[in-house]
Amino acid sequence: MTDALQREREDLIVADRHLAAGEQRIAEQIALIQKMSREGYDTALARDLLRLLEETMTTWQEHRQLILSAIARHERALARPQADLGPRAR
Repeated sequence: MTDALQREREDLIVADRHLAAGEQRIAEQIALIQKMSREGYDTALARDLLRLLEETMTTWQEHRQLILSAIARHERALARPQADLGPRAR
């Protein structure tokens, strides 16, 4: 495995952690908005934050897809047989 492929795989692990944490933050924000609504608070800023969190998640998901594409490229390059360089010069 190349160093570049290893780095991409490590980046994928980090991206997955970020996505999981983001999903948790979104769930918490939704719960907070529901609570605020029940208690009669203005939720405009909380909803704005939720929208930003969701936009961030979309960006992170796109980044994750780029990492997966890079991994696939590296793996294809490794699987490709080396070109026949012809007879060696003696």
